[in-house]
Amino acid sequence: MKILEIIPNNINQRLIDQAVECLDNGGIIAYPTDTVYALGCDAMNNQAIERICSIKEMKSAKTNLSIICADISEVAQYAKFNNQQFKLMKINLPGPFTFIFPALSKLPKAFKGRRTVGIRIPDNKITLAIVESLGRPILTTSVQGEDEDYRCEPSLIAETYASQVDIVIDGGRGGLIPSTVVDCTGSEPEVTRQGKGILA
Repeated sequence: MKILEIIPNNINQRLIDQAVECLDNGGIIAYPTDTVYALGCDAMNNQAIERICSIKEMKSAKTNLSIICADISEVAQYAKFNNQQFKLMKINLPGPFTFIFPALSKLPKAFKGRRTVGIRIPDNKITLAIVESLGRPILTTSVQGEDEDYRCEPSLIAETYASQVDIVIDGGRGGLIPSTVVDCTGSEPEVTRQGKGILA
């Protein structure tokens, strides 16, 4: 396992490329977002998704899965939304929100049987640089830890996931408050988990 130290305001593209190569090869990374540190893999790679579900002890067929996209135009390839919902995303993204939309069939086998997908566009330069360089979304799920430091400190996250994750990206100490979840599958958007973001 490798630790890559990336400074958010002075991003080293060579290090971003190392993370992207790892994802391209089916690897798993731990990385910072605008909320908490997360585990990620290529959202188009079924085997990598199953690895993450195994690490988190999630039943992949019964767990809501979320992806990080580079921008709203990329979201349109994987989720169905209307003009009102587009405007809602445009106002609030990039930001600390997970929007739940009906899933489109372009998502891989691991998503089959699910009618919805969580969509994130975090306000984090490191995360967006990775997704933009990869050219497709990454699956995302928050890291777990026995206490606050093990969820916030990259060195302790590396210790926790030493045998399970290929790269830990050290972007500084992370946060503890998760994203606000907004369910957009009904007639009106509904906040189902109030997290860091205040929906505009």
